[in-house]
Amino acid sequence: MPPFTHETAEQKIRGAENGWNSCNLKLVSMVYTPDSYWRNRSDFIRGREEIVGFLTRKWAKELDYRLIKEFWAFTANRIAVRFAYEWHDDAGNWFRSYGNENWEFADNGLMQRRSASINDLPIGGQSASIIGIGPGTVLPSIPGFLIWGFDNRENPRQRSGLAARATAVAK
Repeated sequence: MPPFTHETAEQKIRGAENGWNSCNLKLVSMVYTPDSYWRNRSDFIRGREEIVGFLTRKWAKELDYRLIKEFWAFTANRIAVRFAYEWHDDAGNWFRSYGNENWEFADNGLMQRRSASINDLPIGGQSASIIGIGPGTVLPSIPGFLIWGFDNRENPRQRSGLAARATAVAK
């Protein structure tokens, strides 16, 4: 609950990461206020019902969705994160999506506002780095995207290190 400390902001981020990786519509939608307002790319969404509809369409399109989030900043009732997620479409085309999110929380701890800016990068399936992590897996604390290879450079050594770590986490 707000006001956040560094530790409680990190807990919110890990909870959001694990919730979204579960692709559980009910679980994810219940962390938002009933009148929550979102901007996601060019979509403007208001309320839980629209959130569920949006996520239903999103996860029907973005198959094998896996996400990592990284702490960026916080204030008393706001948290900023950067993130990357990987997915493929029904034709087998793979993508890595990068972005930033700004979150604002109500006094009861539910998110009342979410603004997300996202860019998609087509990748080959062999470049997917997060996919080895199974649904619902609690990810370890991540000190930064460089260790995961998400610094916008294709570096095979970073990818192979990530694959080994992802395999260890999934076990």
